Amino acid sequence: MTTNTSRRAFLQRASMLAMSGVAAPLAVNLAAMAEASAATASDYKAIVCVFLYGGNDYANTLVPYDAASYNAYYALRSTLAYQQSALSGTVLNTSAPPVDVNGVAHQYALAPELAPLLPIFNAGKMGVLLNVGTLVQPTSKQQYLAKSVPLPSKLFSHNDQQSEWQSSMPEGATSGWGGRMGDLFESGNGNATFTCVNVSGNAVYLSGKEAVQYQVSTKGSVPFSAFQSPMFGSASCSNALRTLITQQHSNLMQSDYARVTQRAISANDVLTSALAGAPVINTAFPANNNLGDQLKMVARMISCASTLGAKRQVFFVSMGGFDTHDGLVKVHPGLLKSVADAVAAFYQSTVELGVANQVTAFTASDFGRTLSGNNDGSDHGWGSMHFMLGGAVKGGRYYGTAPVVASNGPDDVGQGRLLPTTSIEQYAATLGSWLGVSNTDLLAMLPNLANYNASARNLGFV
Repeated sequence: MTTNTSRRAFLQRASMLAMSGVAAPLAVNLAAMAEASAATASDYKAIVCVFLYGGNDYANTLVPYDAASYNAYYALRSTLAYQQSALSGTVLNTSAPPVDVNGVAHQYALAPELAPLLPIFNAGKMGVLLNVGTLVQPTSKQQYLAKSVPLPSKLFSHNDQQSEWQSSMPEGATSGWGGRMGDLFESGNGNATFTCVNVSGNAVYLSGKEAVQYQVSTKGSVPFSAFQSPMFGSASCSNALRTLITQQHSNLMQSDYARVTQRAISANDVLTSALAGAPVINTAFPANNNLGDQLKMVARMISCASTLGAKRQVFFVSMGGFDTHDGLVKVHPGLLKSVADAVAAFYQSTVELGVANQVTAFTASDFGRTLSGNNDGSDHGWGSMHFMLGGAVKGGRYYGTAPVVASNGPDDVGQGRLLPTTSIEQYAATLGSWLGVSNTDLLAMLPNLANYNASARNLGFV
């Protein structure tokens, strides 16, 4: 039971800490509160990264369907492959089938569990990016084998390749390309706090040089519990805590901690109020689907972007479980179904809100996986297939070069690991250009982009 004695003890300790200048050890980004130089915008746009942690199996996501490719796919993973008859309802028909390095046209089908995405593709609002992955520069198989060109750090390692995907830098990077986009736009937003928003925890992707990712839960901002009701049953205790953690100090670390804390308190008040007045979203999101819950929160925040003063936003959501060394046939279909149900609902919510043309979602993952199976699963790979969707996407078609499905083929560096023919930098630059990042800023934001010809930097899918 709370007593007057415990309340007095708390107030005494709070007073002593305030006078002594003692603060809990924290990793604080001292530059985090500074405003970036602005890239101004008068309209609203947002990009949403859907990250699939673990390394998504590309071959059972976008399945080779033309006869020659399917037969090669089945021969290399007979224990894992979909039956071709199961794919007939999800074939991606297009008037411009993708071609490989030999000029041979290919046909693909979505995994059956991705069927909710088929209408979006057919409506021209979803595109497919073929064989994209981490690269330092355009690289041939001969160069890779000879190690005659620089390669990404520690290929096939989860942590390193997650960092390469999200930041274009090796593990240990302190900023990601989503956050570096935020650096350019946050001072043009009415409230810089809501520029980079993470609904799944923490990711280097959304850390900027100056922009700080704002983390929310699937229910909204995470409030200080001591301020929701009187601490120890006493308003005085709550007020003392608020003063202690937000008052300014001469000590730089204490002062920065106080500013970050005040930012969190203020952001909670602003976002809670904005969400309370936001439009009701009638789109049905899937039940018992955490990725769907994350994307619904993104949709809710987008719906009140004008209230938040946001002109440009970068969001991050994620789902784990894609490290399918074992049980791929059992586990992977359920993962894909969760992704498809969540992403399709999110797209439909943007249509309902009238902002589909202003929001582009895209998938990403550590890496693809091997085409060759290990009886029950597939191993760490490199290049992979990904999707982009939204009203501005020039969909219903493929981007990039179709890989040749063959053991030890021109795109295979071993076990069906695809050597990427499109880089993360090109993927990111295309999205950044759509947001309004200048060509000069793109080169500063993406350290390897200069290694690509200017004509190849924008893939043109938006």
